[in-house]
Amino acid sequence: MKASLSEFLQLRRPGGAHPPGSKLSSAEAIESAGLPDRVVLPLGQHIGAPATPVVKRGDEVKVGQKVAEADGFVSVPIHATVSGKVKRITTVMNPVTGRPGPGMIIDADGDDQWAEPEPAAVDELSNEEILARIKDAGVVGLGGAAFPTHVKLQPPEDKPIHTIIVNGAECEPYITADERLMLEQPDEILAGLRIVMRLLSVTKVWIAIEDNKPQAIARMRRAIAEQGLPGNVEVFAARAKYPMGAEKTLIRTILGKDVPEGGLPMDVGAVVHNVATLAAVHAAVSAGRPLVEKVVTVTGLVRTPKNLLVRIGTPASQLGELCGGVDPAADQLIFGGPMMGIAQPIDSAATVKCTNCVLFKKSDLRVEHGCIRCGRCVEACPMDLMPLMYVNYVKKEEYDDLSAYYIDSCVECGACAYNCPSNIPIVSYIKEGKAELRKQGAK
Repeated sequence: MKASLSEFLQLRRPGGAHPPGSKLSSAEAIESAGLPDRVVLPLGQHIGAPATPVVKRGDEVKVGQKVAEADGFVSVPIHATVSGKVKRITTVMNPVTGRPGPGMIIDADGDDQWAEPEPAAVDELSNEEILARIKDAGVVGLGGAAFPTHVKLQPPEDKPIHTIIVNGAECEPYITADERLMLEQPDEILAGLRIVMRLLSVTKVWIAIEDNKPQAIARMRRAIAEQGLPGNVEVFAARAKYPMGAEKTLIRTILGKDVPEGGLPMDVGAVVHNVATLAAVHAAVSAGRPLVEKVVTVTGLVRTPKNLLVRIGTPASQLGELCGGVDPAADQLIFGGPMMGIAQPIDSAATVKCTNCVLFKKSDLRVEHGCIRCGRCVEACPMDLMPLMYVNYVKKEEYDDLSAYYIDSCVECGACAYNCPSNIPIVSYIKEGKAELRKQGAK
């Protein structure tokens, strides 16, 4: 039987890796994590300008109350995730950047008092009102990038969007939060999709799910048939291969197009939204609920891996306790998966909007050796790049030459490092190279 274009592209495209899935919590239904005693809220939980505080030390706040206002177009507000008292506005460690930045600490009173939501009938709202509700709710991309969603939904007029790709691939090992969301809350996801389709005037949608999640594929297909969405909405069963969930990889696989270096999906007429983001859009627009909690997979060296509905700002140590405790052998805490996640210096590190996984594991320290020019990193790269050249130029501090090898097209997925027999931390060199180029560009 002749393969379809999408099947042909999946077979033709090089690169990627097959790390062990380790989906320890895939059968665990979403549970509430309960209320933390204290939350830590960095004011820069998104790409763009950090939010500006609108409360002060000692103020009493309710859940969902705005405690920091967006500072510009590419910014979103921060809301209280517990009711209680603002302990202090101070400098906190941002778990995404690893750097100190402005933040807020709120002590919970245990009463869980909510600010009054403002539900609305979507059909009675204008597009401008919908976008305002999404921004005011603090919705950002929940797949990891944390790009303000209202900005993504307002592409320039000269970049018309013809396709929406819904990202339910969840290719990172261990993480199962999106899979559970698709199994348990497909209607909320599709309600958010309906809103996004209206805002972008798009009728073609692909919902991308890796083919190793047959239950999620079947559940989403059934929900599509039941909801009767406008336009052409289909589930795309993508071949399970890391990093299928990277938006550039999805666009390549589904549309057969490459996002230009330094460009965005809108440059090829596409917009990619994570399934959790769409559920948050629905909650923001229809129920008037700001983004104060999200589903997080807590896994690895814990007694019972789980998928928990977590208030943003909850310390990771509390989540480990909710999973029956952390194995004493665990000496590393990662927010995200083992491939692209970010190691945290302390187990009290607090979750933020883009935290989709809290992974406790034993560190795997390996000795770095010299490059043997085997080419495995080149074969593994899903973007057809030459990672070995980035290592070479960074070590020589010849940063100007990095651009000639399209370093900005690297998605930092780590497939190159995973396949490197010399244990070279290639992504670390790439990050250093990109940072140096940014410094040069700022001069």
